[in-house]
Amino acid sequence: MATRTRPGRTSSAGGESAAASELIPTHKVRPGAPGARVSRTIGATKEDLLELMRANHVRFLRLQFTDILGAIKNVEVPQSQFEKALNGDIVFDGSSIEGFVRIEESDMILKPDYNTFAILPWGEPENRVARLICDVYTADGKPFEGDPRWVLKRQIQAAAELGYEMMAGVEAEFFLFQRGPDGKPTRTTHDSGGYFDLTPVDLGEVARRDMVTTLELMGFEVEAAHHEVAPGQHEIDFRYADALTTADDLATFKWVVRNIAWQHGLHATFMPKPIYGQPGSGLHTHQSLFRNGQNAFYDPDGEDQISQVMRWYVGGLLRHARSFCAVTNPLVNSYKRLVPGYEAPVSVAWSHHNRSPMLRIPARRGQGTRIEMRMPDPAANPYLALAVQLAAGLDGLRRRIQPPDPVDKNIFQLSVRDRRKYKVQELPRDLGEAVDLLKRSPFMRSVLGDLLYERFIEAKEREWQDYIAQVHDWEIEHYLAKY
Repeated sequence: MATRTRPGRTSSAGGESAAASELIPTHKVRPGAPGARVSRTIGATKEDLLELMRANHVRFLRLQFTDILGAIKNVEVPQSQFEKALNGDIVFDGSSIEGFVRIEESDMILKPDYNTFAILPWGEPENRVARLICDVYTADGKPFEGDPRWVLKRQIQAAAELGYEMMAGVEAEFFLFQRGPDGKPTRTTHDSGGYFDLTPVDLGEVARRDMVTTLELMGFEVEAAHHEVAPGQHEIDFRYADALTTADDLATFKWVVRNIAWQHGLHATFMPKPIYGQPGSGLHTHQSLFRNGQNAFYDPDGEDQISQVMRWYVGGLLRHARSFCAVTNPLVNSYKRLVPGYEAPVSVAWSHHNRSPMLRIPARRGQGTRIEMRMPDPAANPYLALAVQLAAGLDGLRRRIQPPDPVDKNIFQLSVRDRRKYKVQELPRDLGEAVDLLKRSPFMRSVLGDLLYERFIEAKEREWQDYIAQVHDWEIEHYLAKY
């Protein structure tokens, strides 16, 4: 993975001034698409964005944010309200958003991050729509503690205070399914392809190519796109960046993939395990810490050329993984993926070579030295998933937590004696256990903040209680006639 930086990245409503040369150049839409020209800006001012919208005939502006479960929400304003929106003066009812606030404290303000501006590469040429990702503020002008983006920004600041910047990249897998006559998604796959298969087996190739084109038009640098292991399963990889950019990009990526799939008559899902007996979809998270432009995980004189900083970071991730699993793997369905027999991990361990443990150290060294966290899945809120991983790693640095020896064997075949030797623990078996572990973690409470921590647990406990109260088809098939 090559690094990507975004100079001049500032927070909401009023970044640093940008000369015309500092704006990412506009691109033409692929043949056959509406003739829009789109761009994504770095370090732009309010005046830059107003001029871009005038020049590109933008008629509507979407102000986007996410709720605690990672769902994208938006308020769309017409051209007459652009300046008000860029000033951060748009108010919405926070009591209507999952996990935000009570009705008596509902007024929330959206302050846009100018660096996230993009013109959507579809729609009529003279009636275009742009978007900005926003931070959520309270009515008295303070950052809202329940805003997932703010939770991540707090951890980014914590890393900066230690002299580090997190660089992260994600591999988000997804399935493409056919839609039924009523337009609702089915679990019928559109192909019978496998890993890296090509047309005519991979019938999603055209849709996937349009996804890549759209992402590039929105400023992404896509590195690869391919069919994954299971029928109907795909992956698109984009170049990694600082943690906030990566979280913003992942939220945009999921939204684009769903929209383009719909245009092709397909349904894209980031559900972790939609098909029994097939591999699930992961969100493999590559991460490293940089200091003064250099990768702090690399030490040419260290054992295996990894630094003590990296070992402590690994120690922190291993120490806290069980308690943040409910955040990185937030659904009942997430734990149908974390089972033995597939590539998804079930054990809290690390390795230099094999892919069975939770953490893997890819072979590349130098500036590319990094950790691959294989546990998370793409249903996770991208801001919270990166925040808890960064916080856990930083705790390892502060406390100098030494990890146990790496497990360079197939962890699924370890004896009980070896599991004790390597101090291997198991990941939670279901959402109920994961939520219980999160509830017992004062550290995770401090990372998420009291309000978001409590609201998240409330939402997940409701989900778990609803699930265990249901009577499922498996039970009917196995018990109804027998008992």
